[in-house]
Amino acid sequence: MHLAVLQADFHDIRVLRSTGRSIFIDNGQIEQISNNFTHGTSCRALVNGSWGFVSSDDSRDSIHLLEQAVNLASQTHAKSPRKGKGLAEVPQPRLHNIPAAHKKPGNVPIEEKVEMLLEMHQRAKVADVTSTSVLYSESELVVEYRNSEGVEAEYSLTRTGFAVTAVSSQNGNFQMGRRSKFDVCGFELFDRYDAPALAEEAGNTAVGLLSARVPKGGRMPVILDQELAGVFIHEAVGHAVEADHVVEGNSILAGKVGSRIAAPCITVVDDPSMHRYGYYPMDDDGVESVATTVIDDGVLRSYLHSKETAAILPGTGRPGHARSQGLSRPIIRMSNTYIGNGDSGLDEMLAEMKDGIYLQGSRGGQVNPGEGVFQFNAERGYMVENGELTTPLRDVSLSGHTLDILQNVQLVAGDMKMNSGTCGKGGQAVPVCDGSPHILVSKALVGGSG
Repeated sequence: MHLAVLQADFHDIRVLRSTGRSIFIDNGQIEQISNNFTHGTSCRALVNGSWGFVSSDDSRDSIHLLEQAVNLASQTHAKSPRKGKGLAEVPQPRLHNIPAAHKKPGNVPIEEKVEMLLEMHQRAKVADVTSTSVLYSESELVVEYRNSEGVEAEYSLTRTGFAVTAVSSQNGNFQMGRRSKFDVCGFELFDRYDAPALAEEAGNTAVGLLSARVPKGGRMPVILDQELAGVFIHEAVGHAVEADHVVEGNSILAGKVGSRIAAPCITVVDDPSMHRYGYYPMDDDGVESVATTVIDDGVLRSYLHSKETAAILPGTGRPGHARSQGLSRPIIRMSNTYIGNGDSGLDEMLAEMKDGIYLQGSRGGQVNPGEGVFQFNAERGYMVENGELTTPLRDVSLSGHTLDILQNVQLVAGDMKMNSGTCGKGGQAVPVCDGSPHILVSKALVGGSG
């Protein structure tokens, strides 16, 4: 290795090769079929606490790129010295149990894929649905990684997925239904899930919302379904336990490891080894993926770490959550994040609640991990009266303070489901999955008409 490289405290090289295809059907017409290919290298170097990072679509001269990264790190340290804590020591990764694609997407004729998407369009276009869109995507990724600590590893992953959206309209009232499934697998995804039936669900949801009411807002008991509770735990809790936010002073959970922050019935896990959409066998620090218990029976046990933040905040969790989009710089990210099963059930929750609101699905929202405040929009909901689901609701939101909601969880069901998606942070988007059982929150702020 060149002398300049030896002057770094740590360095690594990632070589990435990926191919992908997407198909977009708009109102029954093939709008776009696109193919993409990426082949490149990224190099990092750590010098006296300062990082240098270089990436290129030319993978033939990694040593030259690494020298550039070392020079950048040295220049950064010279201009703005910082006291680094080094990197946490970790065992050599063992890559095993990597999910395989049983039906390689590239071996499936494009005509078969288009035929499936057109069938989904037809099933979504129920009465009063005025427009539909169907998206299909596939990708095959090969990663080669090596670093100055002796790690040398290579793995490949296939991801496949679809999303269908239906829009209904009636007298100027427009509503939307959406269903999606993305996973770490091949075209067998369509054997696991009935895609046309899910498309019809999206259409029926859009139509059902046309006659739904907008609720009166206020503070009341709420039941969150698996999807909305999963989004809550990802957005409001997951981002707050990402250790870079903690180090930067942008987390409501800073300094709270070992403290009770939630009701005793709440356990939260982030597990990149789970064979779901957020899976990876090792992170982009070269650390083997293992499950991290973030909250255990209401007590905060761990942050999500890179090797650098684990050294800065010793005793607050192990590394293994440095991820990057493509050839970008690795940053701390979630993977498959979920609330663990409890011992209750939806019927028990309805009986316990008596009167309140049941919220289903998610239409996104916003969260401030530093202040711990959030607002999420549900896809739909129902009034709960005398323990029974009654009036359908639309345009309903949930907002509040993260710690208040966590402390006010009264019951957790045993019916966990996971939902896949993409998480954005620092200009990068990575595959993730989140999930939960139904949960009953004794008091939360529901937004509606007033």
